[in-house]
Amino acid sequence: MQIMHHLTFGLEMKHLLPLKYIDAVADAGSIRQAAERLAITSTALNRRVIAMEEELGVPIFERLPRGVRLSTAGEILVHHIRSQISDFERVKSQIADLSGERRGHVSIACSQALLPYFLPEQISSYRKEHSAVTFSVLLRDRTAAEQALVDLSADLALVFEPLRMLEFHNLLTVRQQVHAVMNNDHPLAEKKQLRLRDCLQYPVALPTAHFGVRHLLEIAARKISANLQPVVESDSFEFLNHHALSEKIISFQIPIGLPNTTQGINLINRPIDTRDVALGAIFVGQLRGRNLSVAAARFANQMMETFADRYDCE
Repeated sequence: MQIMHHLTFGLEMKHLLPLKYIDAVADAGSIRQAAERLAITSTALNRRVIAMEEELGVPIFERLPRGVRLSTAGEILVHHIRSQISDFERVKSQIADLSGERRGHVSIACSQALLPYFLPEQISSYRKEHSAVTFSVLLRDRTAAEQALVDLSADLALVFEPLRMLEFHNLLTVRQQVHAVMNNDHPLAEKKQLRLRDCLQYPVALPTAHFGVRHLLEIAARKISANLQPVVESDSFEFLNHHALSEKIISFQIPIGLPNTTQGINLINRPIDTRDVALGAIFVGQLRGRNLSVAAARFANQMMETFADRYDCE
């Protein structure tokens, strides 16, 4: 079986390396930056690109004053490249499974709330059993997460309140109640559950408009004929939560983005009554019609078991 591992590695080097070079340039938008990531010279990488363009008979990239941009032919090629890389990762994972040695790579596109606590915990747990599996975690918003599945830059997506679901095969829906986050000496801190109107009597800090939490709050505010007038807006929930430590201000987050314990932290969180703000949902899924690698499929199963243990799921 060791011979088989050498064979798959050799195939990858010979067959996929030129394709990975093109993919790296497309991802970086710059031959120089891609060369730095690949640890080769930009001259050598440029020669590889030119050789591929000569073989295809069309330009793959449009040369711009600062960097490069995929041509129409290049977009078709890069989609093919990512499909080839994805298929090869799946084959490697299946071959490794024959020997009982779990290998592979898992790429995840996710909403910001999954980053600080849930995914580090899940990846760490998985890698304790399967240390040869590697991961990449991509921060993607409600639209870009599905696009990451479509362009094959992600195997799995975990997204809160996505905008589109056309290419998304949903594996699990995880219900999440919006929580208010505040300093533990805030006047509302003594209450176990809050009404939205009470929260809006105080300064609030909100995520920007493209986040699912903001979307749910906007709908709720219209229902009670209130205006959301944040004193602070940000696309970073980490910043919003920490700002609540600096003044008597309320920010908002879903449970999966909150720490399991507030010991040693002056922040507390309280659920917002669902009569005011409806439950949101994290959708866990993959590209419709795509076969996942063994590593990605088993990691997805692990996450779904954890979700089912902790949250209301369907």
